[in-house]
Parts: sequence; structure tokens; C-alpha cells
Amino acid sequence: MVLSDTHAPRRWRSCPPRVAEHLRGADAILHAGDVCVASVLDELSAYAPVHAVKGNNDGPDVTAPETLELTLDGLRIGMIHDSGPAGGRLARMRRRFPEADLVVFGHSHIPLDETGGGLRIFNPGSPTDRRRQPQGTLGLLSIEHGRLREARIVPVTP
Repeated sequence: MVLSDTHAPRRWRSCPPRVAEHLRGADAILHAGDVCVASVLDELSAYAPVHAVKGNNDGPDVTAPETLELTLDGLRIGMIHDSGPAGGRLARMRRRFPEADLVVFGHSHIPLDETGGGLRIFNPGSPTDRRRQPQGTLGLLSIEHGRLREARIVPVTP
């Protein structure tokens, strides 16, 4: 499961019920930054192992790296909060994470699933701060034997 930009405690006082529904079945949780307070990561870790990067609004108690590279079931994943401007994003993420199959990012609150040049980039949006988006969202990934079988953006607000 993929989250970003939860913005606690202003937007996330505790895990929203529709987010918790998806967390219950998660094998791992990727958080692409702006949790804002470390207690969110503690709360998420009760559901599944959490891998997180630091966002521009994260407080000093959030001890996460600026970028992260990990492998889940053989799939190579890069994580960063702010991927920069939309123009040239795929090429920029390929340079930043040359070995990655997938790059997860946040910051914009705009859900995105794009593929090009052998790389897939994925922004789950925000489940709690939709800004100009019609709904709050999160991301679901299905990874099997080193392949991304499915990536979905899922609405979690009415």
C-alpha cells in the first residue's frame, strides 16, 4: 500500500476508516513523505512494516531518509517526496534511481501513474488533503516475483 501527504495532525488525527480498510490487508506500507509527526508512522506500523521518506513538512521527530531504495519481492523501488516539476520527470527519476523498476513519490497531492523508458512512476495522492483533486486517494500495488502486476489509485473519500 502507498500513502503520501497525510499531514498530521491537521489533516490526519487518526487513521481514517476507509484507509484502515486497505491497511488491514497490506504486506508493506510505503509512505512518500509529509507525515508531519512521527506518531503517524508508529500508527501505520501496527498494520505492516513501513518504509518512509522525509517530506518538506515533516518535523524533527520524523526520522526518515530523504530518499530510499528497497526491493520488495524482487521489485526494485525508489522513493522520494518531491520529484520536481512534471516536465522531464520520468528522465529525472531514471537518473536519480538508475536501478529502479518503480519510483514512488508524493508532494503534489496529485495522483499519477505513468510509465516510460522502462520506469514506472507512481504518486498515490493524499488520503486526507485532496487540495484541488475530486477525492482523497491512496495507492495499491500488487507485486509478484519481481514484477509489478497492478498499480491502482483508490479513492478513500466520498
